Amino acid sequence: MRHFFRRKSSCQIAKDRLKILLISDRVNCSPEIMELIKTDIAKVLSKYMKIDSENMEIQINTKGSKSGRGKMPSLYANIPIMDVSAQDVAK
Repeated sequence: MRHFFRRKSSCQIAKDRLKILLISDRVNCSPEIMELIKTDIAKVLSKYMKIDSENMEIQINTKGSKSGRGKMPSLYANIPIMDVSAQDVAK
């Protein structure tokens, strides 16, 4: 349980910021927008399950499309799920 309250080292924080910068550069999106996307995804998923938002990773890759229209960006998210039991959802 202690690892949930542990602060990230400055090295880990710098590494995370560099990842966000590299990803945002690939898709012409500012680091601030990428961070907002990451926060929004975490907020939505947290309504339905308990996730480890501190260790989630988001990547944007470009691959050729099947329709032959050139390269299209794709969003990939690696989000550690801590508990999948139903959360209280406001109806």
